[in-house]
Amino acid sequence: MDPSPRIVLLATDGSEDAELAARVAADVATTTGREVHVVHVVEPLPRYAYPGITPEIYSLVHDKRKARAGELLAREADRLRSEGIEGAEVHLREGPIVDEILDLSDELRASLIVMGSRGLGLVQNLLLGSVSEGVVHHCGRPVLVARGGQRAWPPERVIVGDDGSEMARQAAEFAAEIAKPFGSSGVLVCAYPEMPEIDAEGRSRDPRLVDDALRRSERALRERANKLEGALGRRLRTQIALGDPAAAILREAEGEKVLVAVGSRGLGPVRRMRLGSVSTKVLRAAKGPVLVYPLEAI
Repeated sequence: MDPSPRIVLLATDGSEDAELAARVAADVATTTGREVHVVHVVEPLPRYAYPGITPEIYSLVHDKRKARAGELLAREADRLRSEGIEGAEVHLREGPIVDEILDLSDELRASLIVMGSRGLGLVQNLLLGSVSEGVVHHCGRPVLVARGGQRAWPPERVIVGDDGSEMARQAAEFAAEIAKPFGSSGVLVCAYPEMPEIDAEGRSRDPRLVDDALRRSERALRERANKLEGALGRRLRTQIALGDPAAAILREAEGEKVLVAVGSRGLGPVRRMRLGSVSTKVLRAAKGPVLVYPLEAI
């Protein structure tokens, strides 16, 4: 990913979650030397959707919505100033929300998108359609989804889902950069749905072979953790787990002030409704902020 320009794009809708996102964006910008841009998107009204509503009334409603949007952006700029960010540029866009956020992030070449989202929790984690999920799934840039209320930030712990991939490494490094100024501790979690080494002849059931495979995995994870310790400034704990990777990450992420970082392969326009990826599960069920790093960051 091109490190220049170093821009945080804050997407806001004026909600309580967006207030937390503004605080997160300000902290990230202050501690990493990035500048902040703020965007609010006004969705277009369905023209002539209701019988008896004249073009004049539509125009009046449209103007009022734009005026309220301008006031919201002014409040966000004031909020950022109170957090120590001067001169944040604001952007008022009209159109489909996800598309407009993604288009602006491309125009600015943003290095990070920050936005709010209400956590759905484990019971409701099959619901679809949130703006934050749409941005994460179709964005070629890191996205930090802020949730959990004001008590969720700044992070005291960073939980990184590690599968040995390049995107997991990038997610870990970016999370460490964000969390280091707060003195956060870190955990590198690697989970296997099955044993890490399965012999075609079934010898993986041999306890000695299983132990050897787990020890090799633990050593590899420890090596990756050692490389990250300089970025975080603290020793990272490692955790090998068996079973669903998302569940293992979420178990480690229990509690307050936890930033979860995962890599994502992205769904793309054809596979946008596919379920089951680790990043999607974590994004939907995590109670606190989640950083998602894409497969090929722009």
